[in-house]
Amino acid sequence: MLFDLRAPGRRRTIKVVYVILALLMGGGLIFFGIGGNTSGGLLDAFKGGGGGSSAEKLASEKVDKAEKVVQLRRSDPAAWAALTKAQYQQAGLQQDEQSGKYTADGIKFLRSAAHSWDRYLDLQKGKIDPSLATLMTQAFLPTALNKPAEAVKAWEVVVDSRPASTGLYAQLAQLAYAAGQTRKGDLAAAKAVSLAPKDQRKDVKAQLDALKANPQGAQQTAPSG
Repeated sequence: MLFDLRAPGRRRTIKVVYVILALLMGGGLIFFGIGGNTSGGLLDAFKGGGGGSSAEKLASEKVDKAEKVVQLRRSDPAAWAALTKAQYQQAGLQQDEQSGKYTADGIKFLRSAAHSWDRYLDLQKGKIDPSLATLMTQAFLPTALNKPAEAVKAWEVVVDSRPASTGLYAQLAQLAYAAGQTRKGDLAAAKAVSLAPKDQRKDVKAQLDALKANPQGAQQTAPSG
């Protein structure tokens, strides 16, 4: 049995599992927007808005309203940011709860969100909104638009906006390895290890080394809650 701790190998497996859980908690569980000053995760996108077609109708109305604002203020980054978030939330209602994969409509909405995000980045001269960057990291994951390099860029905004932690840099390393950005992944992994408690550093390094050795595995297990 897995929890028969008499075998040394199994004891180490259990320890690594708990280290991974600690990384996810420290990194903020980006899929749900938990553990930081982030909002806009799928769980809080439509609180109180009901479900099914009513939620989809509300999402569509929010997108329509945001699009009208953009038409009036095409050079306003805040307007594009609002549209990006609305489109992302609309896509979230077209997602399979079990697999996390999006329907064809969901992918279409995510592509629209990615376009709006690019316009926002082009226009925004100051600090990029980290909560919006968190959402777009999710939008670029393999179960969504599958653009790992874009996910790295978005997650770097989040990393720069928060106090340094093992979880944040471990997730950056994970995304970078999935994107084939080995050097960036190595730097992030080293930072993650240095920030970990001394008694966990060996296990954190082992886990990140495994992700580096298996980039496809890193891509499949990119931060998703």
